[in-house]
Amino acid sequence: MMAPIRRFCPRGLALGILLALVAAGVSAEERLHPNHPERYVVRAGDTLWDIAGRFLREPWRWGEIWDANPDIADPDLIYPGDVLVLTYRDGRPRIGVESGRLRTVRLTPRVRVEALDEPIPTIPANVIAPFLTRVQVTGERDLDQAPYVVGFPDEHIVGGVRDSIYVRAITTREIEQFLVVRSGQAYRDPDTGRVLGYEAAHVANVELERPGDPARLRVRRSMMEVAIGDRLVPADETEALRQFIPRPAPPALRGRIIAVLNGVSQIGQYNIVVLNRGSEQGVERGHVFDVYQGGYERPDQVLAGAPRWRDVRSETPLSTEFWYGDHQVIGWRRDRPDANTPFPLHVEVRRPAATYVVPYERSGTLMVFRVFPQVSFALVMSAERAMNVQDSVSAPET
Repeated sequence: MMAPIRRFCPRGLALGILLALVAAGVSAEERLHPNHPERYVVRAGDTLWDIAGRFLREPWRWGEIWDANPDIADPDLIYPGDVLVLTYRDGRPRIGVESGRLRTVRLTPRVRVEALDEPIPTIPANVIAPFLTRVQVTGERDLDQAPYVVGFPDEHIVGGVRDSIYVRAITTREIEQFLVVRSGQAYRDPDTGRVLGYEAAHVANVELERPGDPARLRVRRSMMEVAIGDRLVPADETEALRQFIPRPAPPALRGRIIAVLNGVSQIGQYNIVVLNRGSEQGVERGHVFDVYQGGYERPDQVLAGAPRWRDVRSETPLSTEFWYGDHQVIGWRRDRPDANTPFPLHVEVRRPAATYVVPYERSGTLMVFRVFPQVSFALVMSAERAMNVQDSVSAPET
């Protein structure tokens, strides 16, 4: 069973954004989708992002018009069956839950009854759930001191479900549930080449049977076969699919896509990507980035297709073509000829390479859902064209 969804929403953020828009003379009405509904009944399977897209041109602006009700518990959460209504306050659009559905009833100042429905997630739960606990990012030395698989009973080579394994240096029962992980690819910053972390893939879930050195543990669930040298970390099953309000990343925060977790070559909607920015750079859950392609050199096909000095053997200093055309002298093949030499027979010439810098073009939008110190995981929410590793990301244009 999935852990309860938790709320994550800075209270003053939406108001601050709205005041900034008003101060800049930006009309919130212009943010509404042309075919927005006046009322919408939330259904099971909805996500906050999808609902926001029904009302707004840009779903990540939801916090600017959401009208949270402070009189109910978890006022930022939306539940199946809620009726969302578009209203106007001081000429500005606001969306809130229509009164009449009782989700929380106060019995005493300390006791309350809450609805049994789970609130809808911000983004598709089934897409990101496997990456909330099964993929870790560790530092270069984080796993060096971790317990490791040293062998198997009955001289097995690998272990699977219900098999036992021997692990070095688990001498107490303080922790009984572990994850077996295997160090994977290094995440490198494409600009500096520095290693930002290592992917630690989830191999199996194991349970302590007998502490010791080696300790004996049993495999309860397996993603792949357990091998000698695999490391163990405490199982943290409390990592929940937290509720958060999408919001733009800070304007000065830029980064790059450095990997894609499901191994595709071209990135599209609902793929999970790794960014070379994390909590140390100010990335938080719910931050929205736009993805851009461009900024690199490409050959100019027109100039590149012009005649070059490739037929130099058929061209001689006696031909007119030798002396005309777009070329540059880059050196001499041998010593510079004597000044009395009638023609520079040994000159090395070529036409200059023709390139241009590709302008940056927006190719999609992604939202961060998990953050590590120097990298973060993000889900591609929309894709206007196929994206690739090394593409740039920055805060959405406001």
